[in-house]
Amino acid sequence: MPPDRVLLLVATRKGAFIIRTDSAREHFAIDGPHFLGHTIHHMRLDPRDGNTILMAARTGHLGPTVFRSHDFGKTWKEAQRPPQFPKAAQGARQRTVDHVFWLTPGHASEPGVWYAGTSPQGLFRSEDGGQTWEGVRGFNDHPLYEKWVGGDQDGTPDGPKTHSILVDPRNPRRMYFGLSGGGVFVSDDQGADWRPMNRGSRADFFPDPLPEYGQDPHCMALHPLKPDRLYQQNHCGIYRLDRPDETWVRIGENMPADVGDIGFPVVLHPRDPDTVWVFPMDGSDVWPRVSPGGKPAVYMSRDAGRRWQRQDRGLPREQAWFTVMRQAFSADALDPVGLYFGTTAGALWASADEGASWRCPVPHLPEIFAVAAETL
Repeated sequence: MPPDRVLLLVATRKGAFIIRTDSAREHFAIDGPHFLGHTIHHMRLDPRDGNTILMAARTGHLGPTVFRSHDFGKTWKEAQRPPQFPKAAQGARQRTVDHVFWLTPGHASEPGVWYAGTSPQGLFRSEDGGQTWEGVRGFNDHPLYEKWVGGDQDGTPDGPKTHSILVDPRNPRRMYFGLSGGGVFVSDDQGADWRPMNRGSRADFFPDPLPEYGQDPHCMALHPLKPDRLYQQNHCGIYRLDRPDETWVRIGENMPADVGDIGFPVVLHPRDPDTVWVFPMDGSDVWPRVSPGGKPAVYMSRDAGRRWQRQDRGLPREQAWFTVMRQAFSADALDPVGLYFGTTAGALWASADEGASWRCPVPHLPEIFAVAAETL
């Protein structure tokens, strides 16, 4: 049977919500809040078993941790050993996890493996379904770690982060992630070693706008049917990379000049590597990080970023000053593709026709940090 249901895992500043809809995407049933009052940064469903959900939470009493559920949120269990940096040697700087920011299931050939990205920048791996976590020493203890992450000088709002952890579906040894700030990094040995991969990606906030590392990628995505194709929404533009080339091409220069190509999320069509969606924000002057002109819109390209089409039917026409964070825009795998984004104002918007029209079925949640559309 083809998939006909969608599970939306919505992480907010004040708890988690699990929202169900069917192939028509007309009716949305809300389950939650879970962990009301606690900050939830990310939730993901394990595609390998279809029923395990991992949740990255920052609770008032437990601090930064990971929870897991095997019954779609009816019950939750905390990790026995959540991601944490080891005690530093005498005289060395002690790193402390402020929050777990990103969760990624491991390769299909490795059931039970998960990866987590933290703030400050750290990479962690679990081999037992999220019960216990160990640091990936190839990054966390790399000799160039302090240079890559900027030491104590990183000014990323809400803290520097490891995000966009991507595993090549052909090869579990090839992995990518983004550092805000720090740039994009790649490993070809399952995390034992890493190197920057930022050629062509700009960092206009530095004297040298094209450094080897130090960029601020906001979100990165790899297409599962064309794993050498990556897209990146950066603090300084929208980019595409087609390996084995390692030079990012700025496809955001094709966006309307009055809108620009600054934003947080980037979303891919599950069956078409050339189709991509972004949600621009105002990146001018003081970086207000809101919809340009108070007129929100999604922009779609069907030719890998050569041309962009504005999609705003059903969205507010004026005085809508919100943005969509890097994890808060997602696509399902139905046909036509459904799109979902959550705003900093707490509204969940949905499209059942690949962005041609939008409506707001869930208008009054807390500030939304992440939306993951899982097709069942």
